[in-house]
Amino acid sequence: MNIRRFLEIALTLTAMTAMTAATAVTACAPAASGSLSETDRGVIADSIRKLVTATYDLSQPNAVARLMSLYPQTGPVYSTSSGQVTKTRADLQRQIDTFWRYVGSNMRKPEWEWTSMQIDVLSRDAAVMTASYRVPHLTPRNTPHVIAGAWTAVFVNRGGRWVVIQEHLSDVPASALDSLPAQSSEHAGH
Repeated sequence: MNIRRFLEIALTLTAMTAMTAATAVTACAPAASGSLSETDRGVIADSIRKLVTATYDLSQPNAVARLMSLYPQTGPVYSTSSGQVTKTRADLQRQIDTFWRYVGSNMRKPEWEWTSMQIDVLSRDAAVMTASYRVPHLTPRNTPHVIAGAWTAVFVNRGGRWVVIQEHLSDVPASALDSLPAQSSEHAGH
């Protein structure tokens, strides 16, 4: 066989191999129909925003049950706040119960104010929310008081329901709150 014929065969085999590899990669790639449009992202972000806002409406009864409704019934739930990490729904519920017993139930006329909320939709079934909040209220002695913080939460869609599987909360120290004007406070969390 001459060198020219050998090169033609080698190039043909190389081209066939490249086409086979490209076909395999394309077949394994996510379908274009699975990508999200900006409208889809907006709808998902709005549904999470509405869910979180309704859950944190402190004018509604059963605060602990409503807060716990954001988390899956089964599987791990990783939550970090006040320097502690919980890994189960039961541990998280104990923390929320404790917060509500000693802090939440003593707030008079509390109003949860979301001062910022960004939701990054990662896919049809995953999103990350980073938000800040402040909760002006009266103490049992009718003294004005504010608690505030920041909350980052990973949401997944399980069975058509958005739930938080991982979160991090941080409180704004009381001394920092005293030095911030009410309008410019940026905070969020439980």
